[in-house]
Amino acid sequence: MVESVTFGVIVILAVWAVVVASVLWGTTGTAATFLSREVSPLATGSATMAIGGVLLFAVAARPAGRAIADRAARPWLLVGAIGVVVYPLAFYSSMSLAGVAIGNVVSLGSGPLFAALLEWRVTKKPLTRQWMLAAAIAITGVIMLALGGHGGDSPVDAAGVPWGVALGLLAGASYALYTFTSGEVMARGHSSRATMGAVFGLGAIPLAVVLMVTGAPLLASPSNLAIIGYLAVGPMFVAYVLFGIGLRQLRSSVVTVITLLEPLVATLLAIVIVGERLDPLGWAGLAVILVGIAALSPARRPRPGQSRPYHRGHGRQPRDAVGRR
Repeated sequence: MVESVTFGVIVILAVWAVVVASVLWGTTGTAATFLSREVSPLATGSATMAIGGVLLFAVAARPAGRAIADRAARPWLLVGAIGVVVYPLAFYSSMSLAGVAIGNVVSLGSGPLFAALLEWRVTKKPLTRQWMLAAAIAITGVIMLALGGHGGDSPVDAAGVPWGVALGLLAGASYALYTFTSGEVMARGHSSRATMGAVFGLGAIPLAVVLMVTGAPLLASPSNLAIIGYLAVGPMFVAYVLFGIGLRQLRSSVVTVITLLEPLVATLLAIVIVGERLDPLGWAGLAVILVGIAALSPARRPRPGQSRPYHRGHGRQPRDAVGRR
């Protein structure tokens, strides 16, 4: 009896951990809009991921160092680090051009598509009919967003929406890249905690260079520093830790549903706080993408005997995952 009650409490805490992580991820775009106009999305993305990457490496320095020293794992880590570098630059640029709601949902919705295509290309694993149907649904939603997008009274320039959608697709592809390569590293005997620490730590090095080139405006005001600090510590570091706690106790189907809170929170904040407005076709596109995301998760499964780092609808979770942004 005591054991069952204790397990129930653990599950509830795990659910709330994923809920809080998803809400934190959903605040990134809106938080970035409060930065001064002089701060570019490149500066925002590089600062967030560089600082967060250093923190993730710091909490797993010893096992992450062993992963980097492993010759079999190192090439995969280096390729994954490329994805870590490109992702935040494309993600924040996408939201800058297409708006918080569209940029967030396109980046989120395209990630599972590219992950499955990458797995199919590298491992020759066939794509299921269910996956192809879910992919067609999500792609239709992306096209609807690009053609429709924002209403006339939205603060987002409609001319930038197609470019923002394209950058959102790039963000999804880069996320899929470091997700896939991280799975290859874990297949070589390294824990997900070590793998995430290693790939984010390696990615933080070139991102620090980008930050040095673009980050001067961040120092212009204490509010800029506070917002970047929040983005790096909250959605990037704390959310990953909370997400990892949830993954140890919950099924992937449960986590997939909970993490749909992220685009919901991002969209609501974009409308209520940022003042974005979507036209009917844009709203329909968002809904279609969310349906596609929900259908994509059960359509993908990892290779037998191999764990994949799970996040936001990407397959089934490993038992020791740490947990994006």
